Amino acid sequence: MRDIFLLAILPLLVYSIFRRPFIGLGLWIWTALFNPNGWVYGMATTIRYNLLFAALTIGVFFLSKNKPKVKLTGVAGLVLLFFIWTTLSSIFCVGIAEVTWDFWGRLAKVLALFLFVLLIMEKKLHIDFFLWCMIFSVGFYAGVEGLKYVASGGAHNIEGMAGHVLGDRNELSLAMAMLLPICFYLLGEYGKKSWVLKFGLLGLIVLVVTAIIGTSSRGGMIALASVGGYLFIKSKRKLLFAFLFVCIGSAMIGLIPAEWFSRMDTISNASQDGSFMGRVIAWKLSFILAAKNPLFGGGFKALENGQIWYALSQDFDLYSFFYTGSAVPNPFLSRAAHSIYFQVLGDHGFGGLIIFVSILGLSFLNAGRVAKKTRAANGPEWLFSLATMLRLSIFAYAIGGAALSFAYFDMIYALFAIVIVLEHKILPDIIRAYQQREQDAAQAAEIPPIAVSVAS
Repeated sequence: MRDIFLLAILPLLVYSIFRRPFIGLGLWIWTALFNPNGWVYGMATTIRYNLLFAALTIGVFFLSKNKPKVKLTGVAGLVLLFFIWTTLSSIFCVGIAEVTWDFWGRLAKVLALFLFVLLIMEKKLHIDFFLWCMIFSVGFYAGVEGLKYVASGGAHNIEGMAGHVLGDRNELSLAMAMLLPICFYLLGEYGKKSWVLKFGLLGLIVLVVTAIIGTSSRGGMIALASVGGYLFIKSKRKLLFAFLFVCIGSAMIGLIPAEWFSRMDTISNASQDGSFMGRVIAWKLSFILAAKNPLFGGGFKALENGQIWYALSQDFDLYSFFYTGSAVPNPFLSRAAHSIYFQVLGDHGFGGLIIFVSILGLSFLNAGRVAKKTRAANGPEWLFSLATMLRLSIFAYAIGGAALSFAYFDMIYALFAIVIVLEHKILPDIIRAYQQREQDAAQAAEIPPIAVSVAS
């Protein structure tokens, strides 16, 4: 049935892309995060939906007239520089070239989405459709898994879909935490217009929180706590927010098994947790890899190469300032970096890390600047809310990603691009409208009363 349904609507989706390229952008991110191939079983599995929608979107854009020009300055320029830097690090990689270039290709696809978001998105409708597609990808999966968790009384173990970009439960939980602010933005925009959307989004928010808890991911819980803390501080109804938090928390306690609390308790005793100290070891080896190749690092996935891991383990004691307690690496068991920062450091050196952190930091600051300028210009509430929630999503990624190898995630680069669209396409029009209103008001104030009576 799923196959028949998907194949039946496919011609309509293709037609929609030809009519409105921004729909192709939404389907691009939807297939990247949802993986429709994993939900079907028959003939529909033979189609590469993400490649199809991406190729159609790019093709329709190039066939269209009046293509907009994008100046690659600021964050956009840094993203381009980061891509060039990763290309050079791939050329000079110390690991297996085939593996390195395979992951370079994956990043190229992510940055292609980033570029075409900049080129195609121009208005609120485009952005909202794109965000709804995120809801129907990560949000749909979170809703289904959250319901399973509740129905099983907390016994269901939530994992990502095998072979998917969100296949790891830790990465899945971080993506869900990043989605929560987007849910709140859409709730504020569409909850007023439809009670169905209002209660649907409220229910989804509860299920997303439930699903994050159900993954038993400590990184996901840290990201969730950062989102909740930020929303509480910024909320004008703190008592209501606290009451809802207590109600939801009380309902969830009965579902959460004792093992979950034991696992979360290791956050406060990180130095005694073997899993966490294993990550610290990987961080130190990533640093050593960068110290040996300071400019371009080792290339994509170099740390996970068994021979490189073994060689780095021999120099583990040379950098005593990087404290790991009594923990030492197993030279015969390589691991991922388990941190977006150390991942980029090991993969692309200190230069690559500086560029990556600059992209992350500037996007966070620019989103805040858009919100501030919108308020100063008496702009629309939706723009202020969206900029604030995008800033929170980026913040959740920066905090939760500190313990995950998730530096090349489609969703975060798409959010970077939306911030740029808000700052350089939508906000300038709003500021010009504000200045025109101020000018018109000033001119009206200078007209003498007699002139007004004659004119009337």
